[in-house]
Amino acid sequence: MTKTWPLVRLGDVFRRVKDEVMVEEDESYARLTIRMNGNGIVQRDRVPGREIGTKRQFIARAGQLVLSKIDARNGAFGILPPHCDNAIITGNFWAFDADHERLIPRFFDYLTKTRMFVDFCIRASEGTTNRLYLQEDQFLTQKIMLPPLAEQRRIVARIEELAAQINEACTLREEIERDLNAMLAAAHRQIAAGAPRKQLSEAAPLTRRPVTVEQERSYPAIAVRSFGRGTFHKPPLVGSEVTWEKPFLVKAGDILVSNIKAWEGALAVAKSEDDGRVGSHRYLTCVPIQGVATARFVCFHLLTPEGLYEVGEASPGSADRNRTLSARAFMRIPIPVPEYSKQVWFDSLCAEVDALKRLQAETAVELDALLPAILDRAFKGEL
Repeated sequence: MTKTWPLVRLGDVFRRVKDEVMVEEDESYARLTIRMNGNGIVQRDRVPGREIGTKRQFIARAGQLVLSKIDARNGAFGILPPHCDNAIITGNFWAFDADHERLIPRFFDYLTKTRMFVDFCIRASEGTTNRLYLQEDQFLTQKIMLPPLAEQRRIVARIEELAAQINEACTLREEIERDLNAMLAAAHRQIAAGAPRKQLSEAAPLTRRPVTVEQERSYPAIAVRSFGRGTFHKPPLVGSEVTWEKPFLVKAGDILVSNIKAWEGALAVAKSEDDGRVGSHRYLTCVPIQGVATARFVCFHLLTPEGLYEVGEASPGSADRNRTLSARAFMRIPIPVPEYSKQVWFDSLCAEVDALKRLQAETAVELDALLPAILDRAFKGEL
């Protein structure tokens, strides 16, 4: 049952402070970054005064509510943590002292992580002429339900108890994922050790399937994330809008490689749901030879430190987007080719790990939703 707490204006419990300081060249100053989406405040760096362009700054102190007047509506706010005490902020940020006889900063810190507080900032930014800047008077008229201090302490303790349980579950999930990855790495080393080597062209040659573009059709597209994080689906290519791109057909089981990001692990095996999609000409598709190599084993090897070193060597250049993979050099990369049955076993192990990771991902979504749900109940008086 929802409890009845008095409604209080933010202006009744918060007072804006302007603790001005003139920056001196020989002093050093800590500066802040306020993350968007309610992700809190961190100390960005500490720099000498001579490197700070605007000499008129303001001091922010631990326990204060600090907001960006420009991006508060995007979640750029938070209670300043103790380790950020006495940092400097520009006039684009506002600091508010809380009435500690009525409000516990930790209680309000949790409230700032709710959708309700974002809505406060949006409402206080609407209808202005200054690019939706936060308006102080409108912000301070927003109302919250404010329980007595003892109840605030109880709510904070309960939230932190539940948050600790969520963090423990998240830590366990991360440990399980690390163990799964370590198991696959050990299995790969076991069957790759002492195996004969072949050039990639002899195990999984480059196979291109050009697509004839029809103007009235659209083509579901695919791309690959860096760091071995798999494939993802892009908005479809519209035939009438295709100009310089030369799409190629991708089939399930292909090894899909970005020719501009291969050096940082943009390689993946196309899944069943990727079958029939198209990649741009910036993607290479390699198809393992049946009875010689399997896609999962080959791709896994290319993503090991040894494999990525060889891929990097086949991607000349020093600048980010100029490190284009040479298809010819890529095909010359030597890879271990153990008995085919062992690779099939490794692929089945990868499939089992993928299934476990999918369950882990579903659990992660549920865990991510728990704290917002807890906070919503807390500030409705239902916790």
